[in-house]
Amino acid sequence: MNSFKNTDKEYIANTYGRFDIEISHGKGSYVYDINGKEYIDLASGIAVNTFGMADNEWIEAVTNQLKKCQHTSNLYYSEPCATLAKMLCERTGAKKVFFGNSGAEANECAIKVARLWASENKGEEYYNIITLKNSFHGRTITTLAATGQDVFHKYFTPLTEGFLYAEANNLDSVEELLKQNKCSAIMAELVQGEGGVMALEPDFVKGVSELCEKYNVLFVVDEVQTGNGRTGALYAYQKYGITPDVITTAKGLGGGLPIGACLMFEKTKDTLKPSLHGSTFGGNPISCASAINILNRIDDSLLKEVNEKSDYIFDALNGADGIKSVSGLGLMIGIETVADVSIILQKCMENGILPIKAKNKLRLLPPLNIPMELLKKAVDIIKMVAKENK
Repeated sequence: MNSFKNTDKEYIANTYGRFDIEISHGKGSYVYDINGKEYIDLASGIAVNTFGMADNEWIEAVTNQLKKCQHTSNLYYSEPCATLAKMLCERTGAKKVFFGNSGAEANECAIKVARLWASENKGEEYYNIITLKNSFHGRTITTLAATGQDVFHKYFTPLTEGFLYAEANNLDSVEELLKQNKCSAIMAELVQGEGGVMALEPDFVKGVSELCEKYNVLFVVDEVQTGNGRTGALYAYQKYGITPDVITTAKGLGGGLPIGACLMFEKTKDTLKPSLHGSTFGGNPISCASAINILNRIDDSLLKEVNEKSDYIFDALNGADGIKSVSGLGLMIGIETVADVSIILQKCMENGILPIKAKNKLRLLPPLNIPMELLKKAVDIIKMVAKENK
């Protein structure tokens, strides 16, 4: 099969440090390169391919909608858009949904909602939003500003003003910023993905929720990566026992097609009004049809499997030779190894598995329905590689 590596290098902007693998196709939890080499997929397109590659049910749902209409714009009503919004609200307790095309757009919407709500309810000067150090919220200028990592800010200043950064798992740090600044919201990932797959402590999350009530600010939960069953609940906030005012999601919601959603709860449901926000492609019928199929299949049985698989990975890798620590939640897992993670990652690929990395950790984001026998095989390879290269 012909390689497109040289074409890629010549014509595509040099923004990605690609691995030296050219994927041609896949099925389920397997992907194949152009030479026919088989890999167990432990990344699922960075938590996007919820049910793996070329899933038959998903293909049927997308194809059926494709035969009806591919796009309508938001000047008209469409059944897939309305149905998906209803499903999301019924599954979460949210009251209204805005659809965009990505996680960054969902977060941009949440930031606009927070500032608009505060302007109407507290005053225009209450525009500051507190996020957490080590967070990641997107690559637009505003979501970069929301991201609590200096490395992402370099070269792009001046960023959007009005973002303050608190220490994760430190309530005093959060409250001090609330006392000293006029704030509209606190925005957080409950598992910091790009920050090293670090789950926030339950007491901290509960404490943040209480501070939001005390200071009358919104609690915005970024579920772009943690959502749609990834952590063993439909959305991670449900595992923490809190009720946010806004959640954002994307990635796994579409199962492989681009879609983002900003879900507004009771306090924020009426914040957005005509012409204050919009998206040409948001709520696209095909993307919505794909998301309906995904949500319909994330049931209690699947979530139970996700948690069981997660327990297996933690049990198998914690304390294993060559492994320092295991972090994360559900099937969003970070593995700190004795050896440099880049070496471990390369050896994993050579041995037929495709994880990715986050900071100094190997990151696992397999399809939620990966068969247990494949997962065990992949974990055995990780253990072998970690031991041999420590």
